Amino acid sequence: MNFIKSLRELLLNLLFPRRCPVCDHPVAPFDSLVCTSCKQTFTYIKQPYCLKCGKPLAREEQEYCHDCTTHRHLFDRGLALFEYKSVSDSIYRFKYKGRQEYAAYYASCMAKKLQDFITNCQADALIPVPIHKSRRYQRGYNQAEALARELSGLTGIPVVTDLIIRSHKTAPMKDLSASERQNNLKRAFKICRNDVKLSTIIIIDDIYTTGSTIDAMSLELKKAGVKRIYFMTLAIGRGA
Repeated sequence: MNFIKSLRELLLNLLFPRRCPVCDHPVAPFDSLVCTSCKQTFTYIKQPYCLKCGKPLAREEQEYCHDCTTHRHLFDRGLALFEYKSVSDSIYRFKYKGRQEYAAYYASCMAKKLQDFITNCQADALIPVPIHKSRRYQRGYNQAEALARELSGLTGIPVVTDLIIRSHKTAPMKDLSASERQNNLKRAFKICRNDVKLSTIIIIDDIYTTGSTIDAMSLELKKAGVKRIYFMTLAIGRGA
C-alpha cells in the first residue's frame, strides 16, 4: 500500500508539479517541498519574543509586548513561525490563490522549529480557525485546516473541525483597528457540540495580529469547558 501511495504521489507530482511556497515556481528538485535555493528566504521568529503571544521584541530585557502588557488575552500562550513581512506574499497565495500544497512545507517547518512548544502543550487536539461557509465555498478550502491536517500527520495530534464554527460572516480583518476587530468578531463563533471533552487544545491559524480572533474563539471554548488554550500561527508582526 505504501508503494502504491508513493507511486501515486510521484505521478501527481509529474503531472501537476508542486509549487515552491517561496518563488511559486515548480519545486526544484521536484520531489522536495521547497526549492533548494529558496530555503533560507523566510525569516524565523527569534528571541527575544513576547512570552504571551510570541511577537518579536526590540529589547532583551522585555518579557511581554505592549499589547499583552495592556490587554488581557483569554488564551494561555502562543507562538508563530515566521516574521510576517518575509512570508506575506506566500501566505497570500496560500490563502487566496489555491496554493494548498504550501501547507506541507509550512507544517514541516512548524513541527521542527516549534517542536518543544508542541510537546509541552500536551494538546488533545488541533483546532483550525474556522471560516464562514460562504468563504469556504468561494475559496474551496480553509487554509488553517489545510495547515492543521499536515501538522497532525507530523505530530500525531488529531484535528477537530466539528467543535466550533464561524456562524457569522465577518468583515476582512486586515484593514480594521484593534477595537473594530473586537466588534467585528462579537458572536462570530459558536460551539456546535453539546459534550466538549477536550481539556487542552492548540488553535491553528495563518496570521496573528492583535489576537482578536484567538480571543473570540477562546471565550467560547472556555465557556464550553476547555481548560487550556494555546495557539500557533505561520506569521506574526513585530511587537513593541
